[in-house]
Amino acid sequence: MDLFLLILGLLFCLIGIIGSFLPIIPGPVTSWLGILLLNLTSAVEFNLNFVLITFTVAVSVGILDYIIPILGVKKLGGSRSGQIGTTVGLIVALVILGPIGIIVGPFLGALLGEMSTNKSFQNSLKPAFGSFIGVIAGSVIKFLISLSFLFFYFDIFWGYRESFF
Repeated sequence: MDLFLLILGLLFCLIGIIGSFLPIIPGPVTSWLGILLLNLTSAVEFNLNFVLITFTVAVSVGILDYIIPILGVKKLGGSRSGQIGTTVGLIVALVILGPIGIIVGPFLGALLGEMSTNKSFQNSLKPAFGSFIGVIAGSVIKFLISLSFLFFYFDIFWGYRESFF
């Protein structure tokens, strides 16, 4: 059973890294599940503090990922319509375009949202660019957290490797 949890935990960590770039999969939370599974094996001493701290980080980053693109629009002079457009654009483009929609959707949504408030195309570009920067920043943060969770996973495993085999 421990070997099964070890392999499943590793898969969750790897899927979490992929999920850093796909909004369908919550990257850091998925990677955290890998750490949890490793800690649930009988070979590893369960560390409640570590599990709770990493869980808090994973959930916080997941929440921030939705806020950062909206803040990008707001910081660069966007309106509420641009902020709503960012979110709607992300969801619609993801359904229609798949993974490429992650980049294109928030930008186009913010652009159209800003233009719906009678702003010119030129004046709408700046907030739309803010949403693009926000999406990229959110993905980078999720990737770095998920990658650090994978490193934690290997570090914990390495410390208890004799107990698995």
